[in-house]
Amino acid sequence: MKKTIFAVGAVLVAGVMIGLMVMFRINPVPSSGFTGSRSCRSCHEGFYQKWSNSHHGLAMQPYTEAFARTNLLSQAAAISIGGKSYRYLMERGVVRETGPKGTRDYRMVHVMGGKNVFYFLTPLERGKLQVLPLAFDVNKQIWYDNPGSGVRHFAGRQDEALEWTDRLYTFNTACFGCHVSQLATRYDITKDAYHTTWTEPGINCETCHGPGDEHVRVCQAAPTNQPPKDLKIISTKVMTPAQRNDLCAPCHARLSPLTGAFTPGDRFFDHFDLVGLEHPDFYSDGRDLGENYTMTGWMLSPCARGGKLDCLHCHTSSGRYRFLGADANKACSSCHEARVKEGSAHTHHEPGSKGSECVSCHMPTTAFANMRRSDHSMRPPMPESAIAFGSTLSCLNCHHDKTAAWALDEVREWHPGSKVAAPTLYWAGLIEAARREDWTRLPEMLNYIQRTNREEAVSAALLRLSGACPDAAKWPVLKTVALSDHSPYVRAAAVEACQGNMAPDVVAVVLKALRDEYRLVRVRAALVLAGLPRESLGAADHAALDKAMAELETALRLRSDDAGAQYNLGNYHAARRDVTNALADYETSIQLRGDFLPSRVNLSSLLNSLGRNEEAERHLREAVRLAPSNAAVRLNFALLLGEVSRLSEARAEYLKVLQLEPTNAVAAYNLAVIAGASSLVDAIRWSGKAAAWRPQEPRYAYTHAYYLLTAGNPLSAATVLEELLARNPGYTEARQLLRECQKAATGRP
Repeated sequence: MKKTIFAVGAVLVAGVMIGLMVMFRINPVPSSGFTGSRSCRSCHEGFYQKWSNSHHGLAMQPYTEAFARTNLLSQAAAISIGGKSYRYLMERGVVRETGPKGTRDYRMVHVMGGKNVFYFLTPLERGKLQVLPLAFDVNKQIWYDNPGSGVRHFAGRQDEALEWTDRLYTFNTACFGCHVSQLATRYDITKDAYHTTWTEPGINCETCHGPGDEHVRVCQAAPTNQPPKDLKIISTKVMTPAQRNDLCAPCHARLSPLTGAFTPGDRFFDHFDLVGLEHPDFYSDGRDLGENYTMTGWMLSPCARGGKLDCLHCHTSSGRYRFLGADANKACSSCHEARVKEGSAHTHHEPGSKGSECVSCHMPTTAFANMRRSDHSMRPPMPESAIAFGSTLSCLNCHHDKTAAWALDEVREWHPGSKVAAPTLYWAGLIEAARREDWTRLPEMLNYIQRTNREEAVSAALLRLSGACPDAAKWPVLKTVALSDHSPYVRAAAVEACQGNMAPDVVAVVLKALRDEYRLVRVRAALVLAGLPRESLGAADHAALDKAMAELETALRLRSDDAGAQYNLGNYHAARRDVTNALADYETSIQLRGDFLPSRVNLSSLLNSLGRNEEAERHLREAVRLAPSNAAVRLNFALLLGEVSRLSEARAEYLKVLQLEPTNAVAAYNLAVIAGASSLVDAIRWSGKAAAWRPQEPRYAYTHAYYLLTAGNPLSAATVLEELLARNPGYTEARQLLRECQKAATGRP
């Protein structure tokens, strides 16, 4: 048996789903057809007045003395952030930084937000507009540490505040698309510089209605009181509910862009992908943990699932909520009249109290980074789920001194025997298991994905998470769902999960997905097939692949200033064996973010394949320095050390991996191989652990049997091999080794 390091599962993020590192909207470069909101005013004065002081109209505005006097506290204590002191000085219109190197004033030029928080932008070098570290909480009327407020509280994972100068707080890179209208970032990658322009701050009329120049022209040319038959404008009145929802989603979803050309009336999944429950920023039961906006939760809403409800039922097009105060429950009465009329009998709260409002229980607010957002899944309170998954619970928004266990007792008293939480508890358990890569529940996951009454967001998440599952039982379901599910979101997720499998039957399915009516599915199929030898395709498949590849490249190149986008571009070029461009992409990603570990790991892997191991080691050492507790980084470092025969160093790194991940089968396997030359006892111990921890990987059990046989224990080796062959009857090497065990056990030649 050849004693080489076997790197199953060693790559940190190779084949990552394209775009999931990129979370922000892209706006098209403005054309000459946009005229600005003022051109609407002469004919639409009433609406203009409502819009101009709305949260849409004021999504961004210039910082002025008048704004400051009206909205901000002039005096505040200095706030310590990252070892420096920051203070707002109204009389100068600056945030003053005081630190070891002295004092610096940052001019405040723009203001974003206002519903919950005011953020402030300051100009930095090379055209950057940076979000300042001090923000103002509108509800509490206090200044606060903005980066510190954004620390996530993931289960089992430590998060830290970013420096306020980080690129993720650069307006041009991150938050621009939903605060100004018709913006072009105009990023120069060679100079790492921006020449950003926009039509006007805030979300203007043309964002939702399209370019207005032709509309203005035909209306001005029309006779008095005779409006033209064709108004030359996009009207939301004639849109379907789905179109209205897709119109709002690009600014109210956590997403990744596929194009820069979304137009009102277009379909969301032709221009964007959606971050879903596979992401740790959601609790497993779909409740919001961080800053996820609206759309993912909306997909879980039984009200939205009927297809008749849209955003404009509850909100005006300028973003105002229609049902306030005494009218609060009118939002729900058109569909739930009986429930609303039941009043206290349904809510178990006094009439007129906060607890008697439908939204208090069904759309509770969650707080993160001094922002409050309503849960748009519209599901009932489920204390059982809050207890099981640690998620938020609407009851505790008012009853601050109580617990989820108390709420569960109350609900059980009101609704004895209620099973309302049972479906959520079930699928949330599947999500939780898939996140942990506990594939003992794979049959249940596959069954759920195919249910007619499944939640679309849950199926998509399970499919995305199943990409890490080595069990071949998933393939029949993935192939079926990729072509036949009614949801493009789910079809795309099934195609994504095919990454890395070039079996002819899987390739055939993904080739069909290239012709899907939705761009999202086509782009995901192109990514899966990026490394497919083109000579294996017929003319028709060539044409479909070329078209989808062009769409994929468009998506990959949208965010050249984003480290994750450059990383994804590197993966694409690496899959196509374009080593020169892949190296350049990974290096550009690292230049943009030196702490972006996926690019360092994949760059080191590519350098290793070229025999440039000194460079590969330098990048991995830096990755280990940046993230010493990252088991995947240390595993890749250990694999490299093993490959260059520095086995004692490799062994030490594998042991560190196991301290971080006590059941890491790859580390255990490689420890067995290293031990094989000097200690069969250790080789047997480690290979046995690897086989037990990952029974789906046949090579581990084979290696365990090999060492057992070498140590003179053919009967035990034969038992391991028989179990292995029961799972993998086509494993020829294992069958041959079994015959050697049987000969050794009987003493026959």
